Amino acid sequence: MIKLTIPGKDEILELEHLVLDFNGTLAFNGKLKPGVGEMLVGLSRQLRIHIVTAGTFGGVEREVQGIPCVLKVLEGTDQTARKGRYVEELGAEHTAAIGNGRNDRAMLKKARLGILVIQEEGAAVESILAADVVCRDINEALQLLQHPLRLTATLRT
Repeated sequence: MIKLTIPGKDEILELEHLVLDFNGTLAFNGKLKPGVGEMLVGLSRQLRIHIVTAGTFGGVEREVQGIPCVLKVLEGTDQTARKGRYVEELGAEHTAAIGNGRNDRAMLKKARLGILVIQEEGAAVESILAADVVCRDINEALQLLQHPLRLTATLRT
């Protein structure tokens, strides 16, 4: 668990789960970005890691091998709502989510902490507006969770 007090709002974040999109967030063109696997292994000591993806490029199972995580490959339509429901089923109040695409907007909004990353694929405006924090890349986003006082500085009022 990651526990964090937000000054000025009398809020305490108690995060138990981390839900991540795969393509555009953890990966580019279906390949895990450098350093991401190691960071997720480290974070898995504090958070339960969930990767929720449409599997656009295929091979996600191979890419996340060795990362202690729950992998959920979504099929069919309405992935936005399905990602949002996934966060609700985990317990949104104790969940952080990281994504970039339009279909990530519901999970970013429902999660207690929504982090959006803007990388090679860009980011959907609706998802930017649904997030609590915007980062330039996945490594910076994961470092916020590794060093939660950085979140305190960003979220304080």
